[in-house]
Amino acid sequence: RSEKMKNQWSRKVALLTLVLSIVITTGCMDTEKKGEAKMALLKTTNPHPAVLNETKEEFAFSEVVHKYVLSFDDIYDAAIIVGEKRVLVAYKVKHMKRFRMKKIEKDLQKKLEKKYPDRKFTVSSDYKIFLEAVELNEDLKDPNYSRKKAKKQFKKIIKLEKEKT
Repeated sequence: RSEKMKNQWSRKVALLTLVLSIVITTGCMDTEKKGEAKMALLKTTNPHPAVLNETKEEFAFSEVVHKYVLSFDDIYDAAIIVGEKRVLVAYKVKHMKRFRMKKIEKDLQKKLEKKYPDRKFTVSSDYKIFLEAVELNEDLKDPNYSRKKAKKQFKKIIKLEKEKT
């Protein structure tokens, strides 16, 4: 009789564990994130660079910067957002290169500033900044998303990066 009770008890514990894990998993999911932003930390997204002032020159510049950043061996994913005066470069470093992240960030910053002296760069390998950049990029694809709101969000991301350092 006690063997039967143990089996019932272990089934109840297994069922409870399953239910709790489902509740916790769905509770922790961020349903606000859209498209690429949902999977940005799990896979390479390489989002198309975003531009706040939509001119041909800015689009061309953003593409050149994106290719340049991805040309670095240590970097495998990048989100670029070009603002009026500032360019946000958020990127992900290959796993085995993570111990050199600060050096990679410093080198990239220097090389970008030297190559494009007329621009100010905010460079970050922080995942939070990367996610925010990907989300803003997604928002900018919506024609109803206001440029004023986008610029405000861009400033918020830049401020967030500055507070981090």
